[in-house]
Amino acid sequence: MAWVRVVKLFLCLLLWVNSLCSSQGREDSWEYVYPFIKPASSFSSSSTSSSGGERAYDYIIVGGGTAGCPLAATLSQNFSVLLLERGGAPFSNLNVSHLENFHISLADTSPNSAAQAFISTDGVINARARVLGGGTCINAGFYTRASTRYVREAGWDAQLVNESYPWIEKQIVHWPELVPWQEAVRDSLLEVGVSPFNGFTYDHVYGTKVGGTIFDKYGRRHTAANLLATGNPRNLDVLVHATVQKIMFDTMRKKVKAVGVIFKDENGNIHEAFLAKGQRSEVIVSSGAIGSPQLLLLSGIGPRTDLKKMNISPVIEHKFVGKGMSDNPMNSVFVPMNRTVKQSLIQTVGITKRGVYIEASSGFGQTADSIRCNHGIMSAEIGQLSTIPPSQRTPQALKAYKEYKQDLPHEAFMGGFILEKIARPLSTGKLTVIDTDPNINPVVTFNYFSHPYDLARCVDGIRMMEKVVRSKHFTNYTHCDEHTMEKLLNLSVKANVNFIPKHTNDTKSLEQFCRDTVITIWHYHGGCHVGKVVDPEYKVIGLDGLRVIDSSTFRESPGTNPQATVLMLGRYMGVKMLRKRLGKAAGV
Repeated sequence: MAWVRVVKLFLCLLLWVNSLCSSQGREDSWEYVYPFIKPASSFSSSSTSSSGGERAYDYIIVGGGTAGCPLAATLSQNFSVLLLERGGAPFSNLNVSHLENFHISLADTSPNSAAQAFISTDGVINARARVLGGGTCINAGFYTRASTRYVREAGWDAQLVNESYPWIEKQIVHWPELVPWQEAVRDSLLEVGVSPFNGFTYDHVYGTKVGGTIFDKYGRRHTAANLLATGNPRNLDVLVHATVQKIMFDTMRKKVKAVGVIFKDENGNIHEAFLAKGQRSEVIVSSGAIGSPQLLLLSGIGPRTDLKKMNISPVIEHKFVGKGMSDNPMNSVFVPMNRTVKQSLIQTVGITKRGVYIEASSGFGQTADSIRCNHGIMSAEIGQLSTIPPSQRTPQALKAYKEYKQDLPHEAFMGGFILEKIARPLSTGKLTVIDTDPNINPVVTFNYFSHPYDLARCVDGIRMMEKVVRSKHFTNYTHCDEHTMEKLLNLSVKANVNFIPKHTNDTKSLEQFCRDTVITIWHYHGGCHVGKVVDPEYKVIGLDGLRVIDSSTFRESPGTNPQATVLMLGRYMGVKMLRKRLGKAAGV
């Protein structure tokens, strides 16, 4: 009878859904989707390869981040790949997975945090990723492509670029649902002349637009690590908590060649991983703009005098490693509200021809099941000892500060920020290592606003933010007419997150406000520039078997936010390398 078949079908469907839900609810369910992800301690270099010798790989990728994951997934279609990530897997980390918990990983100073904090010599608090998926696990999620000018100047194949972006987008990118704060900012930008309105688009075009996001409609984050699901599990090994100590080289050849890496597992044991014999096997460094130049230096690739100071044996002189470091300065104005504002990260952006980008965030959130951590001195909430001079930042002062922060009521976070980012900063700095332990952050200087043109554009951006805050659309939404811009600037100075001494009574000087309140939007880049450290194919100049593929090769941060292009670069270079080796037989 028909109704019996319907009932049976319904019951089968119910059982299937129940089994699916129960398996998804298990903390270790990701291990079924990614069986090739294992702890570093599971590695055995004594395992034999098909040739009967030591276990070896066609490609060893150091850094399972924004570029490393799509690169590994792509190369594994045809070749054996070992991907080494110093952090853990993100899938069961609730601080990574939920939009509401965005700030927690950045605030967490524990050794197992997905973010490793560092402070540049400029006094600006920053963070680098320490998790499989890299920066896509700790960022604000905004997704927007590079401009056509950027692609052209990078010398990339435009057709392959336009094939590589959609490969990313189909898997992890979503359309955002605009919250009222973002709608008010969008309408205000148009009101003050940041036009036209380009609607929802991934493209980098002048005017106001709504971009993509790696958060879905439920607020769940989708990261570069999810792209590993497209890899060939027979060819792909991913090790987490694998901290690479240095790259190994064959120096007896006419041209020095990378032959493998030395890494430490989660228990502190040392392992060696080797490349397969052959000219085309390669070590690829994708450890980000901090980690990649750091690893090259620790491996003996850099300025000879700097290496000798650290008792590092030079492999090859490379005076530009760690040079040309740049970070896009960001300044913000905090606009308080007398009511709760729905949390949002970056959704709307105003792109001006002056090279100033206006973005916004709002509200505050934290899920009940978030992973509690030591927010400590790196808290991404309001205030960072701005009223305590550096000489008075004693351990007692820090302890009292932490206790005070824990008692702040949630009402303190009502409102939101209008943000400005300076594109293509002319101010640059450098990176140097101070310890041979790769877990120890190198010393980084960005020299924010050392070039007058950067400072002039910051002032332009502050004036643009002032127009937005005073616009009809924004005041109708916020009801904050009573707040003069000077009061907002003073409030923003006091709330700012950096270690730069403040001038809270000098907000009439917008130049001083820019210097006092500069923070990062985590878009730092450089240290392994194309043409100086690597060639246009991202091969390290003067060496065989070694490439660097990540944002350390960038001279400027692409688009308003770089993650889309870093993701694309991993896929792009993977496809390009496969096609060069195999031609049409690569199948990509």
